[in-house]
Amino acid sequence: MFNINQIKAAIEALPDQDYVQLRHWFLENDQQKWDRQIEADSKAGKLDFLFREARHEKREGKLKS
Repeated sequence: MFNINQIKAAIEALPDQDYVQLRHWFLENDQQKWDRQIEADSKAGKLDFLFREARHEKREGKLKS
């Protein structure tokens, strides 16, 4: 297993094209993790307050389309 400093050094030593590929992989991986977390939070009801707030704003005529 590598430690964080070894990983950083390896990343810094990458050719530009490989570095760009790694950045794209990281961004995609991060987005997938975010999507899974949002889905889990939604299923667990942790985002229900947002729906309640939106319905309230709509009833009050404050919801912008």
